[in-house]
Amino acid sequence: MTAQDPPPPAPASDAPSGRLRALLPDLTPWRASRDFRRMWVAGLVTVFGTALTFIAVPLQLKELTGSALAVGAVGAVELVPLVVFGLYGGALADAMDRRKLILWTEAGLGVLSVLLLLNTLLPHPMIWPLYVVAGLVSALSGLQRPAMQAIVPRIVAHEQLPAAVALNSIRWQIGAIVGPSLAGVIIAYAGLQWAYGLDVVSYAVSALLLFGLAPSPAAHEADKPSLHGILEGARYAWSRKDLLGTYTIDMAAMLFAFPTAIFPFLADDLDAPWALGLMYAAGAVGSLAVSLTSGWASRVHRHGRMVVYAALGWGAAMAVAGWLGNVWLVLLFLAVAGGCDMVSGLFRSAIWDQTIPDALRGRLAGIELLSYSVGPQLGQVRAGGMASLTGVRASVWAGGLACVASVGLLALSLPKLMAYDQRTDEHAVRMRKQKAAQAVAEAA
Repeated sequence: MTAQDPPPPAPASDAPSGRLRALLPDLTPWRASRDFRRMWVAGLVTVFGTALTFIAVPLQLKELTGSALAVGAVGAVELVPLVVFGLYGGALADAMDRRKLILWTEAGLGVLSVLLLLNTLLPHPMIWPLYVVAGLVSALSGLQRPAMQAIVPRIVAHEQLPAAVALNSIRWQIGAIVGPSLAGVIIAYAGLQWAYGLDVVSYAVSALLLFGLAPSPAAHEADKPSLHGILEGARYAWSRKDLLGTYTIDMAAMLFAFPTAIFPFLADDLDAPWALGLMYAAGAVGSLAVSLTSGWASRVHRHGRMVVYAALGWGAAMAVAGWLGNVWLVLLFLAVAGGCDMVSGLFRSAIWDQTIPDALRGRLAGIELLSYSVGPQLGQVRAGGMASLTGVRASVWAGGLACVASVGLLALSLPKLMAYDQRTDEHAVRMRKQKAAQAVAEAA
């Protein structure tokens, strides 16, 4: 670093009270940005409703088909729309007002929840609409998520981005815990239609909140969405081996150790069908525990290594969870896995948000979407297919071991990721300079 480089964030105080404050999440983005507050609350409402549907769909498929493979096939149905529309959504996020894109897709997702509700209200609910809606939800999510991610660096100061990531994670985990925990009760006592109905309400409330966001127009030099623009983003990602490392590590971890699609069968295998909601919530509990104590993350600078270590922990915890026969111990290690996943997400997002130019942010967010979404979709297919051949628990523990092996091998081939240090990385330093210059210009 040169004398003109903006310094990295200062370390926390060594005093006891300073250490406690450093451990707790930083609320600065919430206090400083009205738009961040609106997005945070809207996201909390939506993620609660989505968590209900996340459990309702596989449970309904299980009831209608009794097949683990049929449940896991949802991941295959969602895969192609996610890939195609995720990449195109990234290009759209760089070429149009991100607020408008978010609003239109939010409305579309609400309509799809209405279709799930109507299908469930039929005297004999049909199977095919569940797959069709799953594919359409995947397509709209692919269009929306890059814009949701790309808008954050515009509404939050550069030095507050890690704190914003942690706060967004807390929001997601709260909904992911409350949603699954209540879903079992709601479905058992009120029926699937109430789960879908509450999801519809959540989208309506979220849309009203998001409508109040300030416009977020494309940069003046932005091109129209095109294959050339998508390829430009892909070339940039390929030139950044540290970015490629974050994508491939997460995809490998999710491909081999993401067994959530077979949780209904795992609960039955453990003779604990009552624990299904807890299984879905356990990972979120572990993630929330990490998020609520995320202040330590600002003192860690080797972000790439933390991504790798966390992915190894995820796989190991899943392997242990699949091996155990006690439901409470299974829940414990699912929570440990969730905590590891949160650590990985914190540092992957920090690398992305602090090093990628705004003009490419949407397209790279589309690629990021694929990295953290395609893996889980394929992982559901793997888990369901393997469970049908070897048994449910074997699918879980073998997948965990495969995750550890694949991540370990990838880490050996990714020296750029392992060496990444946000204090000295050329891209992070350049972004800090640009933000500092922008702040000076705005103050003048």
